[in-house]
Amino acid sequence: MEIGSYIKLHRIKQEMTQAELAEGIVSFAYLSKIENGKTEASPEVISLLCTRLGIQLDNEKDITIKNKCQEWYSQLFEVNDKDEIERGYNELEALMEDTHSESMVMFEIHKIRYFLILGQYEAALTQINSLADLSSTFDSLHQFYWYKFKGNYNSQVGEFNQAMRMYKLAEEKLNHLELAESEIADLQYTISVTHSKLRNTLDSIEYANKALDVFQRNYNFLRCAQCHILLGISYRRLMMYEKAIKNYNLALHLGKLNNNRQLIQLTNQNLGNLYSTKGEAKQAIQYFGKIVDDDKVILVERLAAIACLIREYYNVEQYDKAKGIIEKGLSLMKDLDDIEPFRLLYYMIYTYHFALGDDHEKFENLVINEFIPYLKKHKDYANLVTYAELMGQHYERLYRYKDATKFYKQANLAYEQFTNI
Repeated sequence: MEIGSYIKLHRIKQEMTQAELAEGIVSFAYLSKIENGKTEASPEVISLLCTRLGIQLDNEKDITIKNKCQEWYSQLFEVNDKDEIERGYNELEALMEDTHSESMVMFEIHKIRYFLILGQYEAALTQINSLADLSSTFDSLHQFYWYKFKGNYNSQVGEFNQAMRMYKLAEEKLNHLELAESEIADLQYTISVTHSKLRNTLDSIEYANKALDVFQRNYNFLRCAQCHILLGISYRRLMMYEKAIKNYNLALHLGKLNNNRQLIQLTNQNLGNLYSTKGEAKQAIQYFGKIVDDDKVILVERLAAIACLIREYYNVEQYDKAKGIIEKGLSLMKDLDDIEPFRLLYYMIYTYHFALGDDHEKFENLVINEFIPYLKKHKDYANLVTYAELMGQHYERLYRYKDATKFYKQANLAYEQFTNI
């Protein structure tokens, strides 16, 4: 990392203005040139600036930092224990606090990924904003991760079109870099996921197969399983159910070989979705039910299974069972610090909660004023069909046929949009 960029980064982190740092050492304008790499300052000036910032130049310590950074980055790349990742982060923060390191910028960029892994979305956004001014000084490798992790953030908050734009910018950087094929495959997998979210089914299949080819060569069976799940989702959407089930079963087999409960239950969730799509509620309920009481599964997966299970019980008119599952969902959501990443599941569970509680006012207000606008904003036409139709049925039962017709039309329009994706 250029010393000027390093000084700028530390100055920003310490919330110090250029005038405050430059006072008595150099002019404000000269410091600006140093920070932006437009001039090469003397060692004496650099030393004075670093002293004011409370940092030192230590090549031997920098080698240690570089090695520890590589170890920590690999922990973020694969699935690892969060406590271990936090320990690595805290150690690196302490090491870099007062030492100039070539790894500083890359570490700061990887913090975005770190905060996302911990579910700290506001911290991730703050980190993105804090690096924005510095991004013009990034080299191609920095830019690759900068775009990739910004895409990760956009994806986490449901901005999939923006996420795709970032991933494509990262992909363009591959022409100027020599990265390990596993890194490239990870980006290809991520692009496949985003295409899947955007319902670009054929593109999702293309990128999933590219990633799968690499993961198979590297005997990375967990990542292979993730690709098989993506392929299963794509083939389900194309109504190629046999191919979908074959890929899900491959994922399930690999999940069991690795004793990976998250992967097993993710596959069960998708098998439940497949049988729900086919209208085979009994089998869908069986798969969703395997996940609901598994407290080892991450919260978002449990809530997704709960929401789907409620829908299945509601559709087959097993209302008492639906109410029982709703209570589990409400109990789990009670302790959420940030509802935003769970917004869709929150709306799904509360929609049925109000519907089955005959609380017409709350049901109508939630679905009409919040849920349906949310689905339209995110272009989630599949769910829009379901919940616009649910409103139509609601008004039909109340003999409000004009209102019912309005929502049935919305459902039909959403279905047309969905089938045209």
